[in-house]
Amino acid sequence: MNHQQILVTTMNDVPGYEVVGVYGEVFGLVARARNVFSNIGAGLRTITGGEAKGYTKLLSDSRDQAVERLRESAAQRGANAVIAMRFDCNEIADMISEVAAYGTAVVIRPIGGQTAAAAPAAAAQPAAQPAAQPVGQPPAMDPAAMQQPVAPAYPQQPPAPQ
Repeated sequence: MNHQQILVTTMNDVPGYEVVGVYGEVFGLVARARNVFSNIGAGLRTITGGEAKGYTKLLSDSRDQAVERLRESAAQRGANAVIAMRFDCNEIADMISEVAAYGTAVVIRPIGGQTAAAAPAAAAQPAAQPAAQPVGQPPAMDPAAMQQPVAPAYPQQPPAPQ
């Protein structure tokens, strides 16, 4: 399975799917040094206040790369999903930012159905116009569908007081 097809979730299960195989812990690790200009900019930000954009970009890119490595590790084990994914961030010698993404590699399948890896190839082809996902249902296990947003099962903002 292509590592980009690996579903990654922070939940302990995937609604509508059952875990049929557990491959254990997987992780993606990134350690990046900050450049001198980011350090100078961050030093000035401690005086003036505000966001240290150089650090924000560094950490955001590091998280993305850690998740990508997590997916690669899960695919190497034969999994099609990672559940209970978490991040851990540390500093090494006050010079290097470390970001780890970790979780449990599993094989999931729709309840009462085949695993995504065993589904016919035709089913993995993206539709010309993807159908809207029902509220609370995970996207299909193909890359095109995984890019489609799923409407949340709860309101994003509390209602305004009247």
